[in-house]
Amino acid sequence: MKKILSLFVIAVTFSCASSKITTTDTTSAVSDPTKYMNTITAEELKTHLYIVASDEMEGRETGSPGQKKAGQYLISQYQKNGIPFPKGATNFYQPIPAAYLNAKRNENLADSENIWAYIEGSEKPNEIIVISAHYDHVGVHDGEIYNGADDDGSGTVALLEIAEAFEIAKKQGHGPKRSILFLHVTGEEHGLHGSRFYSENPLFPLANTITDINIDMIGRRDEAHADSNNYVYLIGADRLSSDLDNICTTVNEKYTNLKLDYKYNDPMDPNRFYERSDHYNFAKHGIPSVFLFNGVHADYHKKTDTPDKIEYDALTKRAQFAFVTAWELANRENRPIVDKK
Repeated sequence: MKKILSLFVIAVTFSCASSKITTTDTTSAVSDPTKYMNTITAEELKTHLYIVASDEMEGRETGSPGQKKAGQYLISQYQKNGIPFPKGATNFYQPIPAAYLNAKRNENLADSENIWAYIEGSEKPNEIIVISAHYDHVGVHDGEIYNGADDDGSGTVALLEIAEAFEIAKKQGHGPKRSILFLHVTGEEHGLHGSRFYSENPLFPLANTITDINIDMIGRRDEAHADSNNYVYLIGADRLSSDLDNICTTVNEKYTNLKLDYKYNDPMDPNRFYERSDHYNFAKHGIPSVFLFNGVHADYHKKTDTPDKIEYDALTKRAQFAFVTAWELANRENRPIVDKK
């Protein structure tokens, strides 16, 4: 892997070379997210991921210097795109003390932090959509770096691109009506600690948080889909809100045409993925939540989960699906109705 300085240069080069929409183009109606969806590109996702999942980040163990480097990179991209930290915060960090991280499992993790960025809504700014992904991984074992490209480098870089797409729309006068919090959580690999901490110490009232879209592993395919990567597992959308599930189905049919696989949404599924990623810490507070996932593959939690194995076409399409889902939630008249327990 190249050194981090070289990687930053690559990132800037790709960003400058990409075919982003200029801020003077105002031809799109706010109801149609297609052109903003298409600013989420495989090239930029790949550029970000080769940095976030590089050897320089040393596997992004919770609280480690490598994870903090990765966090600094994320912040640099938000700053480059003019996306601020949230109102009410003093910077891009939500600090989490080691005592909190270690309390449940008696581990030896260092202080860490969630990272957040924010786009304020134009009409209902006090209603919040959270888009989350964990940026930690499992670090270094026996001298080998576990890069965590899919888990969850893929979700981490998707957040960067989704945020940029919303910011482009906002600069063209088509910003979201509701506010969006982009939340990179820490400590997922040790027990969903970062999302649990946010849910217990929310910057915005949980009563005002209308949905969490959680993205964890969307860059690969599993054995059940060996013939095609044009799918995503949809988990949890209908657990609390039939409204949210209908939104996911409708926007997919209109914009992305992925196969929505509900296998792991079954409450009786023995894998219990619904309880195993960061959306759960929102759902348990009654917030409609959906988890996007590509399933487990042979490189899961191994040193071989590297960015060269990511299927960037699949990563792009799934990130675009998350974007159009968030777009609909941000701009529709009513928040999703909670009609299930």
